[in-house]
Amino acid sequence: MAKNISILGSTGSIGIQSLDVARNLKIKVSGLSANSNVDLLEKQAREFMPRVVAINNDSLRSDLESRLKGLPIEVLSGLDGLKAVAAMDEIDTVVTSIVGIAGLIPTLEAVKKGKDIALANKETLVTAGNIVMSEAKKYNVKILPVDSEHSAIFQCLMGNNLNRVSKLILTASGGPFRGRFYEELKEVTLKDALNHPNWVMGSKITIDSASLMNKGLEVIEAKWLFDIPIERIDVLIHPQSVIHSMVEYSDGSVLAQLGSPDMRIPIQFALTYPDRCHNDFSKLDLLKTRNLTFEEPDIKSFPCLGLAFYALKEGGTMPAVLNAANEVAVRLFLEEKIRFIDIPVIIEEAMGKHQKNNNPSLEDIIEVDNDTRIMILNKS
Repeated sequence: MAKNISILGSTGSIGIQSLDVARNLKIKVSGLSANSNVDLLEKQAREFMPRVVAINNDSLRSDLESRLKGLPIEVLSGLDGLKAVAAMDEIDTVVTSIVGIAGLIPTLEAVKKGKDIALANKETLVTAGNIVMSEAKKYNVKILPVDSEHSAIFQCLMGNNLNRVSKLILTASGGPFRGRFYEELKEVTLKDALNHPNWVMGSKITIDSASLMNKGLEVIEAKWLFDIPIERIDVLIHPQSVIHSMVEYSDGSVLAQLGSPDMRIPIQFALTYPDRCHNDFSKLDLLKTRNLTFEEPDIKSFPCLGLAFYALKEGGTMPAVLNAANEVAVRLFLEEKIRFIDIPVIIEEAMGKHQKNNNPSLEDIIEVDNDTRIMILNKS
């Protein structure tokens, strides 16, 4: 069980729920970071009294320093601040809940310092899975999944032989537009897309869920987390979000992990592994659950999932292009500068123009990410 943690992205949805878990389990929180939410970061710092806090936006550092003046808390900013929070001597685990590729470098910094990772930032493995997993092995670091789907698979694999796995089955709620055809998606609004039927999440991941890109990113992440080839990873739409994912074994047995749609449950398991601790979070009532249904994903209406499978098959720097293009496209949609159906178009165009590097370094991945963003923004 984690005894002392830091949280990258503490003011986001996963970060807030991680602090709820830490509060419940009385885990020491020594480091916090946020992108720009000074008000909430100040409130969190005053409650948990971490040794270090970092605000990613450099221009907000002096404001945060002023607010926390007189407290024994060091205030840092920018990438150096994030790296410092990720690599503190006294911590044993880092919860990485920063959204996007911004979490990659701080996560690698934590790995190199021997810190276990409670991973909620899927883009870290999407863009640089080979590098991150190789470094984790080198430094004997555990990568513990926080996403409910990967946590489910992780639990279904416990005590079993990975060589006997036939396939991993990732479940998806289908998001707010489940069952709609492509023509029906042309006029959907930002408000529609942000209205997820089951989960309360940040805006970026909510849009990714609506487009099925979130599930595509999770497919890539699953390949690296569990060392399973793409041919043995499936996706099923499961609207009730009760079965969080499944593992099929060679003897025909299928193990599933069920639970309420409450992210605090997988967060807690990542922080208490291999133990399970009591909490007062919502419990699953099977008598109220009634029907559990499954559907094939509609890749024609939601092409982002297919693009993610293609990027994984291509490998190299292609997943980094997929991720960067998606981050920019989602941001443009959130700013209401493009339509929902334009998101996969932008991603596919970026991937089509990319000259793939099959064996990229970290520097190559960061350069590709930056170039992809610039190319798309120059066109918009």
